[in-house]
Amino acid sequence: MPNGQMMTDEEKVDTSYQACMLLEAGDEEGYDRLMRTIPLPPYLAKVFKEKVGLDCLLKLNWNLSEVEAEFGSDWLLR
Repeated sequence: MPNGQMMTDEEKVDTSYQACMLLEAGDEEGYDRLMRTIPLPPYLAKVFKEKVGLDCLLKLNWNLSEVEAEFGSDWLLR
């Protein structure tokens, strides 16, 4: 159930740059929204799920495509 798509390292850097331009222009909401399209590293998602909970992780609407690729499509249920 990941939202978002996998990205190359170059796409991640480009997206981060675009997000920083939004932040520099004063658009904090746009920055946050764009940064969440970058796949969350699986180790961070695992720690977040264990420490804060699955519901909170899902509400933050991160791109979880790399998490599913590493942990499998049923990682949310485990």
